[in-house]
Amino acid sequence: MADNTKMAITKKGLKWILMGFLVMVAGFILMMGGGVKDPQVFNWAMFDFRRLVAAPVVILCGVVIVIIAIMKRPAKEEDSKK
Repeated sequence: MADNTKMAITKKGLKWILMGFLVMVAGFILMMGGGVKDPQVFNWAMFDFRRLVAAPVVILCGVVIVIIAIMKRPAKEEDSKK
């Protein structure tokens, strides 16, 4: 019978998930800013490369890291003993 007492995600997988969440938080931090105090003044700073391209790419990289960490199969015990 199979031992069903083990977690589906290993400690290494949890570390990768946390790293992916940190990468996503970094992307949201990159997206911040660009506001003005006077609503009558238009600020072109909100359309710069960092907010429109770099931040979404960083967030998507974080999502990919989390998905890979969740979907990756843990190594079998026989393989890790070699």
